[in-house]
Amino acid sequence: MSIKYPPQAIDRILIFDTTLRDGEQSPGASLNVDEKLVIAKQLAKLGVDIIEAGFPFASPGDFEAVQRIAEQVGTETGPVICGLARATQADIQAAAQALAPAHYKRIHTFIATSDIHLEFKLKKSRAEVLKIAPEMVAYAKTFVEDVEFSPEDAGRSDPEFLYQVLEAAIAAGATTINIPDTVGYTTPAEFGALIKGIKDNVPNIDQAIISVHGHNDLGLAVANFLEAAKNGARQLECTINGIGERAGNAALEELVMALHVRRQYFNPFFGRPVDSEASLTNIDTRQLYKTSRLVSNLTGMLIQPNKAIVGANAFAHESGIHQDGVLKHKLTYEIMDAQLIGLAENQIVLGKLSGRNAFASRLRELGFELSETDLNKAFLRFKDVADKKREITDWDLEAIVKDETQASDPGGYVLEFVQVTCGDHAKPTATVIVRTPEGEELTDAAIGTGPVDAVYRAINRVIGLPNRLIEYSVQSVTAGIDAMGEVTIRLQHEDRIYSGHAANTDVIVASAQAYMNALNRLARGLKQQPLHPQTVASAGV
Repeated sequence: MSIKYPPQAIDRILIFDTTLRDGEQSPGASLNVDEKLVIAKQLAKLGVDIIEAGFPFASPGDFEAVQRIAEQVGTETGPVICGLARATQADIQAAAQALAPAHYKRIHTFIATSDIHLEFKLKKSRAEVLKIAPEMVAYAKTFVEDVEFSPEDAGRSDPEFLYQVLEAAIAAGATTINIPDTVGYTTPAEFGALIKGIKDNVPNIDQAIISVHGHNDLGLAVANFLEAAKNGARQLECTINGIGERAGNAALEELVMALHVRRQYFNPFFGRPVDSEASLTNIDTRQLYKTSRLVSNLTGMLIQPNKAIVGANAFAHESGIHQDGVLKHKLTYEIMDAQLIGLAENQIVLGKLSGRNAFASRLRELGFELSETDLNKAFLRFKDVADKKREITDWDLEAIVKDETQASDPGGYVLEFVQVTCGDHAKPTATVIVRTPEGEELTDAAIGTGPVDAVYRAINRVIGLPNRLIEYSVQSVTAGIDAMGEVTIRLQHEDRIYSGHAANTDVIVASAQAYMNALNRLARGLKQQPLHPQTVASAGV
């Protein structure tokens, strides 16, 4: 049994999360298998209906990630686990093998249908594509009952040809038909009309759920999706924080909250009474902020302060008039409660005298489920931070746990020691000791334009991996002079970008650890160059 939802019109939206597939295609957002598993577990807790766990044929790492997510997250009570596959037998076989352990599994196969893709990328005729699409859907159907088909670049495809391909795919067994705006070209009115045209002109469309996938190149992805939902789309393919190639994908948190806050407007399009209070999605909105932070930390993709829903300024009011209004009544300038997305006021919960049981209990309340080993590591780090910081907030605890348990790289380079000297009349100098994967300790020192530059130069002298630092960012976890600093960096090697993240009360130490994190990703990347969809001849939903 692999179908979880009936292939027919439903009165709510299915949320298809592609953070681990399309989102990971963001430059520098590459995740290892353990990090993907952590995010997948949180997505299940968030309540997404389908997790697109990866592109199994792309690399051994992607195959393993999909397989482990299928095993550990794809349970009888969990979401559908989906694997992407080009319309080729080898891709589909790899997806089927990786997805095998999941209780509910879906193969998502695709082929381009726009004339520009056919001529310049696929080098195939319309007749050839019209033959391949149903053949590969039928082939995928021999492995799973739940098959999704995407006509890549549907937004720029000839509608009449698109209708033919979709009809053939459904006849071959596709249970979901996904309409991708691959290059983020369409406007809301056009995208809504495209979905309506499909409903009106594909004879067997009632046998499949209509899905949409879109990129944000013109900043219209969320608006396009909402218009698609009004015209009959019942699955939205999106990512946490809107990450993805180029300008990213439609942001899950924005779609979910738009449908929630404006449900009286959207209810009639789902056949519901206008005043129905029932949610239009299955998402637990209180998990949104936590999921957003997790993805940001692990991918190294910072959230802009003015980002809708989850940005640092989303519920901040600087204007005196706004502040006065909010104090009198929140609804004067706030259309939603911050607590609805899981954002509560900072609470001082623990101090340096707090014991391990209190620490573990508070982490459970915050939603962290740690192994005994990870709990011990996090507690030791907590005690170290508590000696330097008088008051420990929930935000600090979150930073400690994520930095200590999710940023580690077994078998990689380890920073054992870092020390800097600097001042207005001194040359910034750094000394580092790094333990190699083979266990050898290497020491070196360097002079830089500042303390962080000196540290990075010293580390580079020890490790010797050529790279170029292209982004360095520091943010405080909380307010105050003793706040923990979160450092995120991105470095480039040839045409690939790698990110690193770390948090510490000493920003120099955090900077060094973030750099080591990125260098370990680089070292890993040099051992295996994954075949991502945007780099192959016939891919890129």
